[in-house]
Order: sequence, then C-alpha cells, then structure tokens
Amino acid sequence: MKVMNLYKQPPLAAVSDNLVFASNGNIILGYAVELPEVYSLSEKDFETLHGTWFQALKSLPSRCIVHKQDVYQKQEYKTEQLPGTSFLEKATRKHFEGREFLEHRCYLFFCWPGNKSFNHTKYVNPFKAVSKKVISGENELLERFQTAVQDVVHFLNQSQRLSLIPLKEEEVISFAHDYFNGFNEGVDTDILLGDQHIQVGEHYMDVMAVQHETAFGDQLQTSRPGTHFTSEEFSFHQGFIDGFGLELYENHIVNQLLILDDTILWRKQLEKRMEALKKSANFGTQNLVVLEKIRSVLNAINHDEQTRIIRGQLSILYWHRDPNKLKDIAAGIKAICKQLDIRPYAPIAGARKQYFLNSFFAFTSNFSNDDLYVTDLKHALCLWLHSGNYKSDPRGVVFNDRQYNIPVVKDVWDEKKRRIRARNFAIFAPTGEGKSFLANNILRQYFEQGLRLVIIDLGGSYAKFAKLYPGQYIVLRYQPGKSLGINPFYLPNATRPAPEHLEELAVFVLELLSSGVSGAKEETVALKKLLQAYYNSVASPHHLEGFYRFIEREQEDILERLGIHPGYFELQRFLHIMSEYVGSGLYSYLFRQQEGQSYRLEEKRLIIFELDEVRDNKEILSIMLKLIKTAIQRSIWSNRSEKGIILFDEFAKQLKFANVLESVEFYYQAIRKQNGAIGIILQSINQLSANSTAASILENTQVIYSLRNEKGYEDLVARLKFSAHDLNQLKSITNNLSGPRKYTEVFIKIGKESNIFRLEVPPEAYAAYLTDGAENEAIMAIYEKTGDMERAITEYINTKT
Repeated sequence: MKVMNLYKQPPLAAVSDNLVFASNGNIILGYAVELPEVYSLSEKDFETLHGTWFQALKSLPSRCIVHKQDVYQKQEYKTEQLPGTSFLEKATRKHFEGREFLEHRCYLFFCWPGNKSFNHTKYVNPFKAVSKKVISGENELLERFQTAVQDVVHFLNQSQRLSLIPLKEEEVISFAHDYFNGFNEGVDTDILLGDQHIQVGEHYMDVMAVQHETAFGDQLQTSRPGTHFTSEEFSFHQGFIDGFGLELYENHIVNQLLILDDTILWRKQLEKRMEALKKSANFGTQNLVVLEKIRSVLNAINHDEQTRIIRGQLSILYWHRDPNKLKDIAAGIKAICKQLDIRPYAPIAGARKQYFLNSFFAFTSNFSNDDLYVTDLKHALCLWLHSGNYKSDPRGVVFNDRQYNIPVVKDVWDEKKRRIRARNFAIFAPTGEGKSFLANNILRQYFEQGLRLVIIDLGGSYAKFAKLYPGQYIVLRYQPGKSLGINPFYLPNATRPAPEHLEELAVFVLELLSSGVSGAKEETVALKKLLQAYYNSVASPHHLEGFYRFIEREQEDILERLGIHPGYFELQRFLHIMSEYVGSGLYSYLFRQQEGQSYRLEEKRLIIFELDEVRDNKEILSIMLKLIKTAIQRSIWSNRSEKGIILFDEFAKQLKFANVLESVEFYYQAIRKQNGAIGIILQSINQLSANSTAASILENTQVIYSLRNEKGYEDLVARLKFSAHDLNQLKSITNNLSGPRKYTEVFIKIGKESNIFRLEVPPEAYAAYLTDGAENEAIMAIYEKTGDMERAITEYINTKT
C-alpha cells in the first residue's frame, strides 16, 4: 500500500487565472458551468441543449480533450447568505440552518495533451514530472488552442440556458487540493492506494465506469421520461443519465470525457477493423455485435459530414466514511445502469487506482485506449448531464427548492431586466389554496428590503403581518363612528404646500364634490387658489373641516379677493355638499383628527386599505377609492427613487366597484415610468373578461404564480400562452400539509423561465401569515394584551412546543 505526498509531487506545475500547466506537460483551460435548474427542462429543451453542445464542440482540434466534471457533495445549508435583521428573517435562518442537501458544482476542462500520442500502455504514473520546456508549451500552439476554446465558450454563452465562467487561480488550486485530499474538510491527509480500496483520510473511494462501446444498449437518447412527478396525465423529462446526478444522493463525481479525434484517420482504421472482423465473424457472436456497431459508425460517418469521431468515457467516483456502504452505492449505480441498458465496468486493484488518479482534470490524457469507447460526438453527448441545483439569485424573495426544501432566492423584481421587461405579477389559485399566505410571504420580504407597499384588500389578510412593524404602517378600515385615520390636508409644521400637494388635494375635494365626475379646468384652478389661500391664512393643524370653516367665514369676498369669477366656482354648492363631512354631518367622523394618530401617508411605507366593510356603501367606498388614489400618488408615484408595489387582493371582486378597472388600467400604464410594480390576486384567470383592458393587464404581467387547482389549468395556459412543459409543471403541483416539513408547491414563471418551487416557512412566519381559525384568534388574543406582535407570536409558539 503506497502513501502519496502531494507536497513532494504536486499535480499542477503552474496556474495563471484559468490557464493550467500540469506536471505531466498538459495544458488546461478550466471553467465553472452554470446549468439550467433541475425540473425546468422540457423534452425539446434537452434536444436543444444537446444540439448546442454538439455545435460548440465539433470544431475543436483533434487531440483536444473535453472533460466535464460534475461534483456532488452532501452539505449542511449555511444561512449566512440570507438576510437576518428582522424577527422573521432571524426565524427563517434558524429554521433552515444545517439542513442537509446535495450540492452540485459543474466544471468544464479543455485539455491539450503534452504528449504527441495517447497511451497504449495500461498504467501510467501521472505524477512523473516533465521538463520545464514542455510545461511552458509552444506559444503558437497554445494560442491556437486558446482561440479554439474561446470560440466554444463564446458560442455556449450565447445560448439562453448555459453560462461558462473562467475559473480563478485560487479556485483551480482549491479544487486540485480537494480532489487529492478526498474532500476531507479541515485537515490535510494522505492517499492510500491499496489493492482492496482507495482511502483518503476518513473517506473510502471506489469507481464505476462505462469505457467500451459494447457496454451500450441499442439506443441512447437526449432525454427520457423522469421517474419523479410523471403520471398518466403528464410527463416530466430528464436527461438520459440524470440518475447518476442529483438523483444519486451520495458523495460522488461524474466524469464525462471526450477526446476529439481525426475522423478521416478513424474512417480508415474502422474500415480495416471491419474487414478483420468479417473474417472472424463466425468465431463468436461477440464479433458479430462489434462488427455491426462498427458498420453503423461508418455509415454515420459516410452519410453525415458533421459526424465527429471521439473516444470517450463515463465514470463515477464515489466515497463514504463507511467502507461497507460502498457496496450499497455500487448497487444503486448498477440499478440505474440496468434501467438505461448499460453494462458498467468495475475496476479493481491497479485499475481502480488509475481511474482515481486519471480522473483528475490534468491527468485525463493518461487513460489508455482500453479505457475509452469509440463513437461519434452526437452519441457521446447523450451521456451528458444538462441540469443542476436550483439557482439562487444575489437578491430577491426566498422560496424553497423542490429537492431538499432548502431556501432559494429568486429575483422576481429583475431590476436589470435580464428576464422580464415588466415586473408586475399575478397570483392564481382557488379559495383555500393559500393565495394570501403566498402574498404575505412575498410582500413581507419586499417590505423588509425597503419597498413601499399599498395593499387594497377585502378580507383582512395583511393587517397582522403589518403589526410586526409598528410605526411603519397604517390600516385604513371603515368602522362606523371612527375616523379613517388619515388626513389628506396634513403638512409638517412650518412647511408650505408644494404644487403637487395642491394638485392632489384639488382632485380629492373635487371628487368628493362631484361623485366621480371630473371637474372643469376652471373649477380645478379656482379650488387650488382657495386651498393655497387656506394654507397661507390658517396655521396648522390643517384638515378638511378647517378648510370648510375657512371658506364659510370668507365666503362674502374671497372669490373677488382671489380673482375668481363666480361662475368658475360655486361656493354655496361646495358648502352644501361638504357639510356631510364636517361638524355634525353624516360622515363627519371619517376625517376627524384624533389623538395619537398619524396623518401623513408618505410617512408610511406600508398602507393597507380594507374595503370589505364598505363594498355595499357607495359613498364610503367612493371616499376609500379616492384615498387609494391619493396613497398611490404620495407613496409610490412621488417617490421614484424608492421601489413600490400596489397589490389588489381578490381583484375580481374589486372590479365590480365603479371606476376600479379604469384606475387599474391607468396604474398599469403609468407604473412603467415609476420604480414600481402592480400585483393582482385572482381565483381564476376567467375572472378577467376577455377584452382589450384585460389583455393589456395580462400583457404587462410577466411574473406568474399559480398554486394548486384541482379543476385544471387549461384556461390559464391558453390565456397566458404557456408551453406544454409549463402545463406539465402545473399538473405536478403537490402540497404536503402534514409531517415535520409542511409545504405548499407553487409554479413560478419569470418571463420565459419556469419551475416549481416550494413554500416552507418557520413557525413564526406561519403564525404571522394566518388570517383565520383558532390559532389566529389565540395569537390575536395575546396581541390584544401585550400590544407586541413579535411577543404574541413567540408566546403562542412556546405554548405549542
């Protein structure tokens, strides 16, 4: 048993950025590859990716080695990447900290071998150093190699699904160390190359490979129906060898090796070999099998000018702390191979050592011809892993992946507009499927990221989560005899009204006067002059009744003093209609100033309008709708430097209110110029009539959330022009509301990208989002006593545990 010392025999001679000079004379260019998310690809997508890789690699020079290396490691989720300031952010970190998952990293290495021809001997010492002259490389040859690789990388990066990023020097060195350190963490250790097993520190390693053309069955495919989420009603596709990737829940590396050969030379060699096999065909059925395979390869070469002959290898290096577990992993790999009609090779003793050493990206040229199958490039690329883990964006809203329920951050705002032009969103789900729960989760995170929110609600779904942020929110709810808690006339002390403020007030007062009929231009100008005179003449506090009393006192000569023609503004009509909102008028309580209330909308980043109690009172509803318009103007329209969201919950019911659809259409058109977004929540897309207004709304809605719908998704797919794969994803939605990890699944489509995500939240967030039921009542009872929502939620959870 031999112990290797990598400090005495380093595998890399020199590294410059992603350019590597190996100790054996090989020159390598290394890249990290970002692959599409698992479950996000359709059958057509797999075919497209297969074609993309083929077009990219087919023109590489002969002797070039392409080594795709997918590394899978069990890890514990670290929550440092998540925000951790607020109560619910801290709870989220605590909930997911340490959760195990299979991390996937994909590397692509292009190697130019230092030796002139590949090895025909079985075993080679990869650590045997070569002269510095060979290591330095021939400049002209190196430049041609780099240019060819850069062309490949540029082509792949132009595709919509792939991203290749040059490795940094420290990343190359770190990966080399990890590989020969057996992925042991926190300690440097030794490699023991024994005949019975390979041991690196605490890890025992073994290898399984596909290295001969006779190992394959009748046909390889770019994809096949997936084992997960596929039923009689729908089909999920996965890559042909995806069973060796994320589905193999063990520490392992999948090596996919391609050696680009000269097709003309191979044609001659295959013709000679075929002639030899014809003579010996009668001596065994195996000779006949090989003969037929060679004949099919030759036919492909002769009939397809794009055919590129390669030598290749697929191998899986796996490891475990318990050497007895290696047999179980091997059994799992064999089972996958049986499904694919592939016969794997299990190297032992010296062969096992060579597979371990030569599967390092710098040493792949040391494999002998006996370790490589011969086929064409299209065939070999079927043995390519095309998808990886769910990908987190640098910032966004936290959801969960579908594999391990670990957090994944999705940038559904897309400030740089990489995926979408309009960040407006819609949530679709029947009653009881969790629309408001999902909206609470999205809006809460947006709010904690500094966005302004204006929520128009019918069911009291957001007031509880708002109470986690005292002083930052206001809930405008109609209660008979109580003030709405807002004063449109309010200005801070010692400030004068800006023109924008007077414009808003004029619109507000005119709508009170005219019941929704727009005032004439001359009336608007007159009212602004009266408002300005009020602010100039009366000290704060300013309010509706103060303005009314000012006009009442000055009515004899104020129009003349301000140069307003009596025909432009009817003072008596104003005093008569507005009397309902002041003094002892029927609705005088609505704008009455009360102790301890804040009256400045723009001071609140979270404004909630609850319209449920006024849906049948046209007068109060009209006033609330006017206040909504004012809130949007002041909170979002006038703060372009800040992001803002307008949400219409139960949107279909709100459309029955007069002027709502017209206002919403205006918001959709105007929001493009603001730093904002609009969200709507619907039980069904059919609640939007198929007219031009609805079409405009849907056209400008490019982020779609859909929860489970037992009635089906055909109408949603038809109206939003979803793909067949989108429909399969929707049909696969399954919730799990029992057990220790409760979650709902949600379909999210951002522009053209779609996938299924999960929504699992910590107990604290679950309590904050509840809107009804005994649990909600218990939490609110504690809140009524303490006046502190964080404390109420914490106490309730403690009683449950």
